[in-house]
Amino acid sequence: MVLAATPIGNMGDATVRLIDLLQHADVIAAEDTRRLHRLVSALDISTSGRIMSYHEHNEQSRTPELLELVRGGATLLMVTDAGMPSVSDPGYRLVEAAAAEGIAVTAAPGPSAVLTALALSGLPTDRFCFEGFLPRKPGERAARLSELAREERTMVFFEAPHRLEPMLRALDTAFGPERPAAVARELTKLHEQVLRGPLRELLEWAESSEVRGEIAVVVGGAPDAEPEAPEDHVGAVNDLIAQGSRLKDAVATVASDARISKRELYSAVLAARGTSS
Repeated sequence: MVLAATPIGNMGDATVRLIDLLQHADVIAAEDTRRLHRLVSALDISTSGRIMSYHEHNEQSRTPELLELVRGGATLLMVTDAGMPSVSDPGYRLVEAAAAEGIAVTAAPGPSAVLTALALSGLPTDRFCFEGFLPRKPGERAARLSELAREERTMVFFEAPHRLEPMLRALDTAFGPERPAAVARELTKLHEQVLRGPLRELLEWAESSEVRGEIAVVVGGAPDAEPEAPEDHVGAVNDLIAQGSRLKDAVATVASDARISKRELYSAVLAARGTSS
């Protein structure tokens, strides 16, 4: 079984291996068979294997059928409309089921909207996470972004063009207007565009523009938090003392929870009382 990446826009990105697999695979499982036929036509090749649809609405029922073909000796090629199968596309359940049965699965890597947007964003790439599409409902979207507000890794999202403006507004609210970000649209296509800047600036662009094409949004991770000073925890020590704890025990408890020096916290408490140690 082979998962193969297909072009995300520019047909020149089709790999030699993808072309060979399309021509010779016994079975091709495609997210959209019409898109597959357009791809084959654009590449000026022909397929010889059986073509079957495999998408979010039939993957649960079709997975056993595909695995049965593989067990019978067929070479199965899995492709989606663009990019790598199973990355925000069908394919995960097929790989999961194949792995559970010990069926060999490999990949023919190629174009990826996630990695392309990340590379072009101008944001740190050493650590990143892919968050896919945010929830459409405002409340659920706000809750998800609240969880991500302190995420330190660069984040990559997908979004539909008609929902880009409310998405950027939600990001602006959750992460702050100055958080660096990039909007990448129509990657590898004729009208490719990458805009970089703070979230508020990108939001203002989206508000004044008619946005079209497929969108990836890359957002910088949360900046490092300022280290906490012992003086910030004096109140917590005094609260424990008021509840009956001894000074030494209260300092030890708070210092452990806050991961700061007991000695420095003890000195800060005494300093706040106007007492020297």
